[in-house]
Order: sequence, then structure tokens, then C-alpha cells
Amino acid sequence: MSHAGEQKSSSLTLVLMVASAAIGGTLQYGYNLAIMNSPTTFIQTFINETFLERWDIQLEDYQVTLVWTIIVSIFSLGGFAGALIAGPMTIRFGRKKCLLLNNIFLMSGALLALTSRAAKSFEMIIISRVLVGINAGISMNVQPMYFGESAPQHLRGAISLSSAVFTAFGVVLGQVVGLREILGSEPCWQYLLASNAIPGLIQLLTLPWFPESPRYLLIDRGDKEACINALRRLRGCEVQSSELDEILQEQAETKGMRPRRPWELFTDRSVRWQLISVMIVSSAMQLCGNDSIYFYASYVFKEAGISDDKVQYVTIGTGTCEFTACIMCNLLVERKGRRFMLMGGFILMTIWAVVFTIALSFQQYISWMPYLSMACIFTYILSFGMGPAGVTGVLPTEIFNQTARPAAYMIAGSMMWINLGIIGMIFPFLVSELSEYCFVPFAAVCVLSALYIGLFLPETKGKSLSVITREFNKLNFKNQDKNFESQTEAQYQLGEVCHSTAL
Repeated sequence: MSHAGEQKSSSLTLVLMVASAAIGGTLQYGYNLAIMNSPTTFIQTFINETFLERWDIQLEDYQVTLVWTIIVSIFSLGGFAGALIAGPMTIRFGRKKCLLLNNIFLMSGALLALTSRAAKSFEMIIISRVLVGINAGISMNVQPMYFGESAPQHLRGAISLSSAVFTAFGVVLGQVVGLREILGSEPCWQYLLASNAIPGLIQLLTLPWFPESPRYLLIDRGDKEACINALRRLRGCEVQSSELDEILQEQAETKGMRPRRPWELFTDRSVRWQLISVMIVSSAMQLCGNDSIYFYASYVFKEAGISDDKVQYVTIGTGTCEFTACIMCNLLVERKGRRFMLMGGFILMTIWAVVFTIALSFQQYISWMPYLSMACIFTYILSFGMGPAGVTGVLPTEIFNQTARPAAYMIAGSMMWINLGIIGMIFPFLVSELSEYCFVPFAAVCVLSALYIGLFLPETKGKSLSVITREFNKLNFKNQDKNFESQTEAQYQLGEVCHSTAL
């Protein structure tokens, strides 16, 4: 009976740790994406007034739009910078401390946004967006790593996927807080932009009470006692010898090795297909156009005859869709596996993109077509949430070892942010140039991604790192003779020979 009670308290510690890390982590990414929609016109007016007051210049519409585009898209630049510094920060400070230090960027950004109106400076909003982007870039890399290393093997996928659930929750929260009745009104937009400080404050007050990643403590720090204590707290019972053995085995394999640098992974044959997989899936997550669909949604809803004052409420439905789908994915991922969820998500997105294109083509001729377009937007977002939104963040934790993991996350994060920036910039042109065929490129991305996953990505559900590595080595060392393969199996994942006599 007491054992069951201990298990319950353990899952509670794990759940609270996940909530604490994610509230100030990936929730911020979704939240900061969503809060920029409602104050668009107010901030554009503010930019115009600032120019008029300072330099007595009346800006043209396209010039105001240009400044506004910089404010929105510079978030991606900050995210890219955050992804690059996340790796060295996790190695130096550990996963938990890195998330806590990350709030420095957030709080500075919130302060700048809050005072920008009084200071009559739109430049402060731009700097604020860069800082908030850095915060999101770091947390999008560090948080799945922290969760993946702290979760028991049978829950690893579900716990890591909670990062995506909180991102989607952040989108919904941002859409709700951005309503005109709350903070999305003209007098309150500076408070809306600074409201991201509240989740950061909650994290600062709660996260210090939870343990550091057990793998980091043992493999990077060499502190076995601290690792066992952390595992005991997270599991709520005595540490399973099998779990400790797996971490010790990884420690033995990486002994004497320093953390890898991103460029070293590119020249290492033993992680070639792991790296290709992570880069393709991270890029596809943005190139499928899901995040851009949020910008396009209001246009389609207006086309469907929904009045301007109702659009903001319907738009909340898009965020709610992704949130619901991410929760469903979380429940299914340990049953169905990573490959199934990723492939299924991309295949469904392809189907909806095709239907959406047909609906847009016949919108002028058939009265109910705009409603089919709306339905396609919701189903597209649902399909994204069911697979790519969550599983993408889990992959680097599961297919790279401790020395390569921070570098792998840096590369995956960089691909994600670069592609988000590219899509953010070209999306308006896609809509204007391709009009009803604007989703054809996204359909192509989804088809190619599903094909790659089906052909080359092994299933990782419930498998230990050494088993996953062995499966990748069939691709990495395809043309080598079997004798060589059996001799060096233990060393592949390191990319260099581990001088151990007993294999």
C-alpha cells in the first residue's frame, strides 16, 4: 500500500516538474506567437505617430507594414540565436539552471515592451521581441532535453510531448488574453506585450524546488549520489537497477569524451542518418505552413462571411484545435509509436491541403465552399498537432547520446527557427502570387516528409539508446562488411573508438 502511495507522489513530482518547466518554457513560444495578432493596428498607429512626432514624417502604408513585419519576424531571429546558445548553456549550467537563467532574457524583454509606449520608442518593441525570441529559442531546445532525460523509459515520449501541449496551450492563452475585452484593446497593448513576464515569474518561484536531470548529474557531472537522489524523487520509490544500469552504460560509453560541437556531428559518419532525420523533421515542422496558417485564418474567416468583430473569437478555435490534438497525441504516442504519429500527421495534412485548394478554387461558384475552407484550416491544424507538433521535439533526445544531444538540439532548433523566418517572410507573397494554390507547396512538403519518415526513420518507442543506435547503424554503415560492424557496434554512437577491452 505504501509503495503505491510512493508511486503516486512520484508521478505528482514528475507532473509538477513538467508543469513548472513548461510554464516558463515552451508555453512562452506559443504565447508570444499568438499575442502579436490582436494589437496589429494599434502598434502600427503607434509607429506612425512616433515618426510624425520625431521627424515630422508621415509614413506610407507599405513603410508601416515593413516596420511591423520586422517587429513580428525578428522574433525568429532571436529564436535562432537562442537555439545556438542553448547547447553551451545546458553543458555549462545544467538543464534546470539553464531554464531559470533564461528568464533574464524574458524579463528584460517584458520590461522594454511595458515602457516602450511611455518612452515613445517602437525600437524598444523590436529589441523586446529579439529578447523574447532568445528566451523561446533556448526553452524550445532545453525543455524537451530536460524532460526526455528525467522521464522513465515507458513515459519518455508522453513526457517529452507535453512540451508541444504547453506550446499549443500558450497559443490559446495568448489568443484569449489578446481579446479586446481583456488586453487586446488600444489602451492596453503594452501590457499585453509584457504579460509574458507572469508565466516566467511562476517558473522562477517553482522550478528551483525540483531536481536536475538525473542523466546530466551522472554523465556530465559524474555525481552518482545526486543522480540516485534525483531519480528517487522523480520516481517516488527506490531506484530500479535496470534504469540506473542504462544510465551507467551510457556514462561508460561516453567516458573521457567532451560534449560534441555542432560542426563535429556533420563530419561524423556514425550519426549521419540521425542528423539528416532531425534536420528534415525540424524543417518540415515549419515548412508545412502550420504556424503561417494562423495569419491566414482571419483572411479565410472573413471570406467565409464572418464579421470582423467575430473573427477574433473564431481564431481562438484554431489554437484550441492544436491544443486538443496535442493532448490526443500525448495519450496515443506510447501506444502507436513515433513513426506512426509523424507519418499519419503529414499524410492527413496533405489530404487537407488538397481539399483546401479545391475549396478555394470553387469559392466564387459554390456558396458553401468558404465553410469547407474553414473546416480544412481546423483539420489541418488538428493533423499537425496529432504528430509533427509534438514528436519532432522528442527525436533528438531519443536518437543521440549525452555528448551529442546538446549539439543535435542546436542544429534542430536552428533549422526550425530559420525555416520559421523564411516561411514568415514568403507567406504573404505565396498568398498573393499563387492565390488559391498557395497551399500546394505545403502539400508537397508534407508528402515528401511522410515518405522520408516511412523509408528511413526507425521506431524509437520504448527502446533504449543502444538499440536505437544499432538500427541507425544499418543505414550509417550500410556498405561496410558485417565483421567490421560487429566489432565496432558499441562505439558507433560516439563516432570514435572507445578503447574498452570488453565489448
